[in-house]
Amino acid sequence: MDCYILHTNEAVHEQLRLGFQDSPLFTGVIHGRGPRYCPSIEDKLRVFPENDAHQLFLEPEGRGTNEYYLQGFSSSLPFEVQMNALHAMRGMENVKVFRPAYAVEYDFFDPTFLRQTLESKLVPGLFLAGQVNGTTGYEEAAAQGLIAGINAHLSINEKDPFILRRDEAYIGVLIDDLITKGVDEPYRMFTSRAEYRILLRQDNADQRLTERAYKLGLADEHRYDLCCKKYESVDSLTALCESNNLTAAAVNDYLESKESAVLSESKKIADVATRPELSLKDILNYVPRGTFGRYGLDGIPADDVVDSVEINLKYKGYINREKAQVEKLRRLEDLAIPEDFDFDKISGLTIECRQKFKRYSPRTIGQASRISGVSPADISVLLVYFGR
Repeated sequence: MDCYILHTNEAVHEQLRLGFQDSPLFTGVIHGRGPRYCPSIEDKLRVFPENDAHQLFLEPEGRGTNEYYLQGFSSSLPFEVQMNALHAMRGMENVKVFRPAYAVEYDFFDPTFLRQTLESKLVPGLFLAGQVNGTTGYEEAAAQGLIAGINAHLSINEKDPFILRRDEAYIGVLIDDLITKGVDEPYRMFTSRAEYRILLRQDNADQRLTERAYKLGLADEHRYDLCCKKYESVDSLTALCESNNLTAAAVNDYLESKESAVLSESKKIADVATRPELSLKDILNYVPRGTFGRYGLDGIPADDVVDSVEINLKYKGYINREKAQVEKLRRLEDLAIPEDFDFDKISGLTIECRQKFKRYSPRTIGQASRISGVSPADISVLLVYFGR
């Protein structure tokens, strides 16, 4: 369905400014800090006064309705002010509004008082998820709800908790950020928050998480079997690419067509496939068909298998470097700190560090190292102490 781009103008801004005196954002009725990445239209005018236009998106609400959502025009201003501003916008002169924009201020529980399972440290058996933990966005709420629900079930049945690490899933990054750093504004999950984002790709999400979901009973056997078969094919195709050569005679015409350097001698498929201008799927067309059978493959595998192998070949150096970093730091994640440990008895810690540790109660050395204000020297002191 078609979406449209609109722009505000000075006439629109003039109408909006007339309502500033009635905006709860500006009069002190709302004290909380709003979401950084979707500010209200009046906030945009205040923060970017030099802009004479702001871009908006008009998006259909569905095929069975004539309603459109005006993205980028969230507001706490009175309805009359909103209408006057909308009518001053090109293309919106005769617009009808079903529901005006509105502002909601919500309170939240400090997420540093949660365990990695999202169970409250203060009220055993109470699991919290969603905006109540200081996040914004539907996806963040759904991710927390999933983990809290899983762990509530495991807790009731006296089973080990389910925890995702930062190198396993964006959910792991989200929860670790919340419980170790806290929030001073509504939290959104971005790929840039993950230090291992080369490992956290959408193409390998099934490889990272399907087996764990299967063990929990969240993925059925059919789905798990499909995942296993896919990665058996990935391993077989990877072995084929790393063990077999392409002859210059067979592939040079293709290389010339892609303006890629031709071969003067035979070269491993894996080496040729690392060239950014080439496609592994195209390259496999130049491999003798009998070769596939020797690796248990029935011809060229499905696109998702080829894509996975191609990504691993092209980015092998980066992926291996990140895996090495994970292994290096994982030992810190495996070094547990007793739940009621008295940090005051470690004299080598700074006063700020002790205060932070007593407030956040980190469960591992790795978690302690990510708390704001904790220095590498403090972590060294902890390692020496627990190394005894």
